[in-house]
Amino acid sequence: MMGGMAPGAGLSPEVRSNIDKLVNSNKVVLFMKGSKQFPQCGFSNTVVQILNVMGAPFEHVDILADESLRVGMKEYSQWPTFPQVYIGGEFVGGADIMIQMFQSGELKELLERELNS
Repeated sequence: MMGGMAPGAGLSPEVRSNIDKLVNSNKVVLFMKGSKQFPQCGFSNTVVQILNVMGAPFEHVDILADESLRVGMKEYSQWPTFPQVYIGGEFVGGADIMIQMFQSGELKELLERELNS
């Protein structure tokens, strides 16, 4: 893309507003394939398990249920794959990053900081 457009600049106002509301009204949000009860891919399941082990309350959004949201999230986060995790309104990453942060202890610190704020 030329012109240095901001991430998510191509989104419709409705989709952007919907994503902003989800991300900013929940301390931890997981955009995933399926639900936390029935993940539809191994990577989504991995992130659900990590958040459950951490005891972190989180909202999940099934991106398979809404095509505009699924496409919009890729633009919004500038991240091409799912799952996508937002903590404290900030994009954290996908399964690989969550695994690394879990193993290093960084995720525990971030969750404690956000959940206690």
